[in-house]
Amino acid sequence: MAKKSRVVGIVLAVLAITAATLAFMLSHNSACGAAPPLAPGALSMQAMVYRCYGPPDVLRLETVARPAPQDERVLVRVKAASVNPLDWHYMRGEPYIMRLSAGWGAPRDVRLGEDFAGVVESVGAKVTQFKPGDEVFGAAGGAFGQFVAVRADRSIVRKPANVSFEQAAAVPVAAVTALQALRDQAHVRAGQKVLVNGASGGVGTFAVQLARLMGAEVTGVCSTRNVELVRSLGAAHVIDYSREDFTRGTQRYDVIIDNVGSHAIADYRRVLEPSGALVIVGSAGKGHWLGGLADALRAMVVAPFVSQKIGFFLAHMNAADLGYLAGLMGEGKLTPVIDRRFPLGSSAEALRYVEAGHSRGKVVITVD
Repeated sequence: MAKKSRVVGIVLAVLAITAATLAFMLSHNSACGAAPPLAPGALSMQAMVYRCYGPPDVLRLETVARPAPQDERVLVRVKAASVNPLDWHYMRGEPYIMRLSAGWGAPRDVRLGEDFAGVVESVGAKVTQFKPGDEVFGAAGGAFGQFVAVRADRSIVRKPANVSFEQAAAVPVAAVTALQALRDQAHVRAGQKVLVNGASGGVGTFAVQLARLMGAEVTGVCSTRNVELVRSLGAAHVIDYSREDFTRGTQRYDVIIDNVGSHAIADYRRVLEPSGALVIVGSAGKGHWLGGLADALRAMVVAPFVSQKIGFFLAHMNAADLGYLAGLMGEGKLTPVIDRRFPLGSSAEALRYVEAGHSRGKVVITVD
């Protein structure tokens, strides 16, 4: 018995040491490295990079190698990009669990940004969908720079002629997230009551418009200063959260799109129809280790035991959904809301502003 107790003690000690080592490795921030020299003859460009994790001050505008379009890729000269919350999460390397894929101690990929709009500079040998001069928009890593390379069969489509580069750059991640949350996760139908919590943010402004286009009766929740904005986007009802807590009201909703994580799951369920759906898109959850992912874990625990559909999801970027959204913009049925514009060299200030959590719609980075 004593021998077995010693073995158990040794195993627990090893597990504790392993966990402590893993925790240290994930939470450790390496020093910011210097920019490596460019290869002789390499084409260059300006791009925002972060060679270590930390606040916006770690961002630098550097001269880096220009990506070369391989056989199946398109090289785009970026005219505008937009900021998403995921950008500052990567910049800080938080929650720490992200570093399992993003890089231990320092980022593997030093470039930031996902949403872009611009003009095709050149195409690979196997690309037939696009040609130099085409105006396009989409999503690809490293959008905060003068050029970005993206597979021609992935997240890139032509920009409608009546839509500006800045408007197009505001669309990809936020609008695709809103579309898939409503259509694929909640299965919104005409006549349903849909509540969008965080209706004035990036995803929220698109969710209000798309839910209305689907024939839903939309209620938007936002701050006092954004009430008229949300109403102008097509919300039938707007709730000022500083004056009213919608989770304490008598109205029931078929669908709740939660962009901010301002209430507990039990509170949302109280105003959700028995067969309704709660789709968690974003969260204001704090904490270095899990952050907003804690809300996703709680949803996973609760979901099997209730009649309502409860879940967290991340959007899947694809050309089909981008093309659908491009069509809506071209027809004047979907309008991106742009809060502020920053030049590429001020990307740190753009991320600082978005991280503060008070932006209306999208923040755009303009690239010369």
